[in-house]
Amino acid sequence: MTGVGVEILNPRTGQRMRFRPTDGSVLQIETANPPGPAEPEHVHPYQESSATVLSGVLHFSVRGQIQVVRAGERIVIPPNTPHNFWNEGSEEARAIQEVRPALRTEAFFRTYFGAVRDGKVNADGVPSLLQMAVMIPEFSDEIRLTRPPFPVLRLLALLLSPIARLRGYRPTYPEHIGNTEASRLVTEP
Repeated sequence: MTGVGVEILNPRTGQRMRFRPTDGSVLQIETANPPGPAEPEHVHPYQESSATVLSGVLHFSVRGQIQVVRAGERIVIPPNTPHNFWNEGSEEARAIQEVRPALRTEAFFRTYFGAVRDGKVNADGVPSLLQMAVMIPEFSDEIRLTRPPFPVLRLLALLLSPIARLRGYRPTYPEHIGNTEASRLVTEP
């Protein structure tokens, strides 16, 4: 991808991501995760996701079961498994996250962070109905919120996407949103 080595920022949570070079079969992301709220619960319908914590501690809810992942530990989440994560510690947690196959997950994160930047999400980080209406058809293979159920979200997207597009909502943010040319986020052990 063209964004390899470039950092993006989620202005709501302060999370930073840097996409690492791979052979394209996997998306590998260096993340810096400040203490803060959980991301919305979601599934990756066709992708396995994993995280190797390099420093700090991350909490994962996987099918409603809490798992604490510390530095040096790894968690693997099978496809189509409801999950989310957060950092409830007092220090930033750094991790290498992977999604396989990569599909268009990098484009999703760029779009999601862009929607956050533009105020198109609520306090919990969930995109507004109009923003979801254009993102759902674009990224339904990569990620789906668990609530409301996906058939409801798909129907809402079908009905609302023409209105959303007329009001200027975009399904992707192709430009390098929130980029910095900062030094590497993490150092591998």
